Amino acid sequence: MDSPAAPATPALSKSAQKRAERKERLAATKLERRAKEKAAKKEKKRIKAEKRAAGELDSADEAERERNKKKPKLEFGGRVLIDLGFDDKMLDKEINSLCSQLAYTYSANRQASFPFSLICSSLNGRTRDRLEANSDAAYKRWVNTEWWEEGYERLWSGDVLSVEPGAESGNVPENSSPETSATADPAQSVKQSIVYLTADSEEELTELRPNETYIIGGIVDRNRYKNLCLGKAKESDIRTAALPIGRYLENLPTRKVLTVNQVFEIMLKWVETRDWETSLYAVIPKRKFLSGGKNGEKEGSTVVTEEDALAQSEVAIESEA
Repeated sequence: MDSPAAPATPALSKSAQKRAERKERLAATKLERRAKEKAAKKEKKRIKAEKRAAGELDSADEAERERNKKKPKLEFGGRVLIDLGFDDKMLDKEINSLCSQLAYTYSANRQASFPFSLICSSLNGRTRDRLEANSDAAYKRWVNTEWWEEGYERLWSGDVLSVEPGAESGNVPENSSPETSATADPAQSVKQSIVYLTADSEEELTELRPNETYIIGGIVDRNRYKNLCLGKAKESDIRTAALPIGRYLENLPTRKVLTVNQVFEIMLKWVETRDWETSLYAVIPKRKFLSGGKNGEKEGSTVVTEEDALAQSEVAIESEA
């Protein structure tokens, strides 16, 4: 008796075939392209060094050199923790998108005039596997960034009870006093300085404080899980707040849920300008202000490709060496 025929694999459309072929070509030539880019940069630096030694640099070259000089970094004092404890609630493509957003977050922090101390908690499962596979685990070489296998509860629990931002310099959090600090539960004292940022919160963030830690939910869920981060914060008995998008951007027609890197970049911009309106307009993509955009722009996905994000991460790491 003949065995039943296996179901035929559906044929790819021409556009899908072209995308697959392009992806294969890019993967096959990735190392070669990276080597060429490095060689070109090295040669450009060598030529400029020779011109500089010979006094042949013109005013434009000198001006560019001045612009490219690294500016001294001024620590704001606050911390940002990205909660990666949602690995089991995302699809593989959403995990990939999240890793891209993490790369952009790191790059933005590294280039900022007032960078945050950056922590990523609950690094496990597919998210860790994806980061390990990217550029020989490049994430491990990100400066001013901590990676925790534990959840954000590590901030206040057990032997790893975390020092509040600013405490090492003798600053006392604004919502505590010397008398209460001496007698209060240490874990509860730390919790008072933590704010989980979520668009579902009824509280609105008015300012960022250098003695506080701000948590961003590290999830790409296409809006499947309502109140997920809010519920998690309530279970942990920590405060929540939403960015003041509705107050300053009333003409934003799409949903007010942003990517991890967009939230982080808005915070960096606020520390620099102390102005929410300026910060929001500087970071939120202009396409979100257009009604009826592609698919309504409801997904809030990053407008850059994963390959671009990882390449930017690699460049940042190389220049650090």
